[in-house]
Amino acid sequence: MTRKKPVITIDGASGTGKGVVGQLVAKQLGWNLLDSGALYRVLALAAQKHGVSLENEPALQVLAEHLDVQFKATETGTAPEILLEGQNVTHDIRTEKMGNAASKVGALPSVRIALLSRQRAFREAPGLVTDGRDMGTVVFPDADLKIFLTATPEERARRRYTQLKEKGINVNLGSLALELAERDRRDQERSVAPLRPAVDAVCINTDHLTIDQVVEHIMLEYRKIFSISH
Repeated sequence: MTRKKPVITIDGASGTGKGVVGQLVAKQLGWNLLDSGALYRVLALAAQKHGVSLENEPALQVLAEHLDVQFKATETGTAPEILLEGQNVTHDIRTEKMGNAASKVGALPSVRIALLSRQRAFREAPGLVTDGRDMGTVVFPDADLKIFLTATPEERARRRYTQLKEKGINVNLGSLALELAERDRRDQERSVAPLRPAVDAVCINTDHLTIDQVVEHIMLEYRKIFSISH
């Protein structure tokens, strides 16, 4: 029996740093990378493009099943380019509007089921690093290493504010904190795949850690596991 390709899952709420941490861990290991949240953001953008209401679950399910999305690796080793129906939407999906829309479509059970097989298809040699909200609990419950990142709401709002300002996006810190709180509530209370750590996840509070320190913590956990199993 062929052993499944190894997987490291990195889950957490928005603003915990899971996206950039996932990129850096994947780069260090030379593994594939899946930003699962990007799929939901692309779906939300596709819904907007095709005039599909975010409350129309049957139509969103069909859209998810036929989503024309591609992740193109970049030569620089940074996050991949994301194409929707052949159009580069890498930056379009990173707005707060698309983030909130993605949280809404992600709360719909049939949509999550429709995207499940697409996410699992990223599990290819030599291995996969994936970040999201239910990677360790639902999508890859048999992952070799599960990480769950946390940070206080205030710290997460501050990080997101700085990140958006650096991209030239004008945002209000107070409004951003409220939006993050609303997204947290929706993600934690949804009936399917709520945001929570897997029982066997390693939880890391990132409040007082640099990105590099978080990556090193994960790499230490990786070496503990893979020195034993490989």
